[in-house]
This record gives sequence, C-alpha cells and structure tokens, in this order.
Amino acid sequence: MLLFNFSRARQFITAILLLLLISGIITVAILVPLLIKFRSEANAQPSTIPVLRWKSNGITVAGVTGSSGDANYQFNQPKKAAWQRPNILYIADYQNNRIQRYEIGSSNGTTISGNGSFGLASNELYYPAYVTIASNDGIVIADRYNNRVQLWFNGNTTGTTIAGTGVSGSALNQLHYPTGLAYDSNSSILYIADYSNDRVMRYVSGVLNGTVVAGGNGFGTNYTQLWRPAGLYFDSFSNSLIIASTNVHAIVQWPLDASNWALTAGCVGISGHNATLLSYPQDVTLDPMGNVYVADTNNHRIQLFMNGQTEAVTIAGTTSISGNNDTLLNGPFGITLDNQLNLYVADTGNHRIQQFLRY
Repeated sequence: MLLFNFSRARQFITAILLLLLISGIITVAILVPLLIKFRSEANAQPSTIPVLRWKSNGITVAGVTGSSGDANYQFNQPKKAAWQRPNILYIADYQNNRIQRYEIGSSNGTTISGNGSFGLASNELYYPAYVTIASNDGIVIADRYNNRVQLWFNGNTTGTTIAGTGVSGSALNQLHYPTGLAYDSNSSILYIADYSNDRVMRYVSGVLNGTVVAGGNGFGTNYTQLWRPAGLYFDSFSNSLIIASTNVHAIVQWPLDASNWALTAGCVGISGHNATLLSYPQDVTLDPMGNVYVADTNNHRIQLFMNGQTEAVTIAGTTSISGNNDTLLNGPFGITLDNQLNLYVADTGNHRIQQFLRY
C-alpha cells in the first residue's frame, strides 16, 4: 500500500511539473514577440529629450565684429535679439535708436522702427533696450530713455505707446527706464521690467495703468524686493516670472500670485565667476524643458542651469575673458533661442549678434 501511494504521488508531481513546463513555454512564446515588437517600436521613436550641447565657435549673423556704426550692416551696442519663424531676427540697436530686422543669412538689415535719431515723437526711439514679438506682424519695444513701451506693426512708420507716458515716474501709469519685456500671447498681457523703479509691471491691453506684480518695495536683496530688474521670461507652466535681478547677481522666480521670489540661479548679493555665481546678469530665457539660460554679462559668458540645478555650465564665451574672436564675448546683454534651441547672443561690446549652433 505504501509503495502504491508513493508511486501515485510521484506521478502526480511529474504531471504538475510537466504542466508548469508547458505553461512556461506558452508564456515565453507569447511574450517574446511582444517584447521584440515593443523594443522595435521604441527604437523607431526619436528621443523627446534633445542633446543640449552647442558649438563653441559662434557665427556672426548680424553686425561687424568690433566695428560700431549706423550703416544697415552695423550696430552700435545691440542689446537684444528676438527670433521669429521662420528665420527672422529683430534687434534692438541701442545707441542707433532703431530696431533692425534681419533675415538670417543676409548681411544687411532693414530698419523697421525708429529713424536713427533719438526723440519722443511716435516715429522715434531713444535707446531701445529690448524687443519681443507680440504677434506675427507686431513687435513690442522697451523705449528705455523715453520711459515708455511702444507697439510697432511691420510696415508702419510710427509706433503706438502702450505703457508709460514719456516722463519718468513711479505712478502706475509711469515707468523709469523700462529694460525688459515678456509678452503672454495667450492673454495679450505684457510684463515690463521697470528697471529704476525696481519692480515688474503688468499691463492689460487698452488699460493705461499697470499693476505691480513683482517688487515695488524699494531696491535690495530681500525676498520681497528686486534690484534693477532687466531681462524677463514668462513661464506659463508655473504662472511665474523669471527675472534677472541684475544688482542682486541672481535669477529669481516670482509666482504671479505671490508676494516674494524664490532663488533660481546665482547667490543673493554675491558676484563671482564660479559655476554657481553670476555677475550682473542682464537677460534670461527658458527652453521647453524648464532649463534656464542666463546672459552673465560681466563674466562675458552664457550660462545654462539645468532644471532644478544650482551649478551651471558655460555654453558660450569664456569665463571672465572678454574678446572678439568667435569663441569669446564682450559684455553680452541679450539672449534668445530658436525652435531648434540654437542660441543667439547680443554681443553688445562687440557690436554683433552671435549664433551658437546646437549639435
């Protein structure tokens, strides 16, 4: 009887093992083709995260290196370039009191705003410091020394004042040296870095008075203050303004519903040239991944802070060395990216616009 039971048990175990083996074979037969198909499809899809590296040699796409002038191929301290599809740059030609339009690849620009003479008339500008795209046929200009912001449509010979009065002041309808702009195309709201009032103003289309949305509490390094805000970027993802607080040597993030900022890059009140520090940064922009690009003006370089990182890598220029060859910059003020993340730098001290190609 015992032998009989042992034999039956062994047969049962053998049957179970055979069944498990067959099940395993069937499972493998089903999964392997699926895995092969999945990997094949994955390999066929391009990466959604671009490689972030740029050639160290810049290409002069506008201006003449080291040569200031007012010819249509020259600049005198260009402060900002704004890129527009498919291949257009609008350049704030600061001391020539004009905005130049360049098709990338052309050696000559076209004056579309201002007439080269400074003044307060509607066809004049006085040290335009910043330009941004408002629509397919319009640009917005920070007319710095006229203490106003102008809207200028392509083809028009005059601009329209949409903020400021032409007289410096701190009232809600006044500006004092507007220096940076950010335009929210979804809401048609304009944000203005009101430099000498140490604040950022929000202007709604058609309304003469602005609203203080950042700063306005005197200048300083406190978390409720700005100190000479310059370049701006509106981040719709976080509903925040990213601000170059120049004399704080920092880039700060100010949520639109907040009364204070959070540090994004640099060290509050400390100027320097290592990977964590900045020196009088004048402009800032972001890419679609939330990485932060900074015109580190007095360090003669462009810094990239990866999203959430406090240490930067230099992607254009050489730290603390100014010069005019194709690897150097001289007090760069403005930066912008195109849709391929190629970098354009207003190399102000060299009177040129440099393109650094991503590869």
